[in-house]
Amino acid sequence: MNQQEATEVERANEAFYQAFESLDVKRMAAVWADSGHVTVVHPGWPLIQGHEAVMASWARIFEHASLMRFMVTATTCTVVEDWAWVTCTENITSVNDGRVGEGRVQATNIYVKRGALWLCVHHHGSPLGLG
Repeated sequence: MNQQEATEVERANEAFYQAFESLDVKRMAAVWADSGHVTVVHPGWPLIQGHEAVMASWARIFEHASLMRFMVTATTCTVVEDWAWVTCTENITSVNDGRVGEGRVQATNIYVKRGALWLCVHHHGSPLGLG
């Protein structure tokens, strides 16, 4: 694996979480491939397919949140040609509908290289217990 590519993917992953924290659908859309093949699985949700549906799911999450902060830990990055995946643990502090919450999610983010950019094509989050 080329270390420069791994560093670029890690930056793309950081941009994903910065977009998440911004609670801005336009910023989130900017880190995703604009394709009918993108998918997402939010914790407790079924598989969502297609760019429009995926962005609508982020809008739904963002409309109820007034704060999302991530401390991402246990990150691994694998790059194979124009594909990459990052696994990590999301340690989340959130405020949703006025309620503060803490949570941990095991996440996998898959990226594809388009030109000079690494863009997300899949995010999957599974909730972890607090223990």
